[in-house]
Amino acid sequence: MNRVMALLWRATYLRYLAASAAALGVDFSLFLALQASGMPIALLSALSYSAGIVMHWLISSRLVFAGELRDVGIDRARQQALFLLSAFAGLLITVAIVSLAVQFGLDARLAKLIAIAASFQATYLLRAKIVFA
Repeated sequence: MNRVMALLWRATYLRYLAASAAALGVDFSLFLALQASGMPIALLSALSYSAGIVMHWLISSRLVFAGELRDVGIDRARQQALFLLSAFAGLLITVAIVSLAVQFGLDARLAKLIAIAASFQATYLLRAKIVFA
């Protein structure tokens, strides 16, 4: 069993999935906690997503793509900037899907789940192919 777990852990996509699950925990928990606040749904979605992004950088840069993390300095700053740009792309996807889906009558929680799936795939590709390449 330990050997299987070790092999699975070596798969970058699976580590990214685990990092995303942790970030999602932060994101979705905050989304649900603040939903009763009466805050506009787009702002609420953006705030909760942003909190998840902070968690994702910490995990991605240290566990998922640790071998590709740049040294401190201009290269690290560039990598962080690209990470933030990829997060912004994910944020735009999330806000657009949640806002449109709610506008068309879909429950906000279901809309958020759909947005999570779309954002996950888009940000993984950006980070694997550009940010940590």
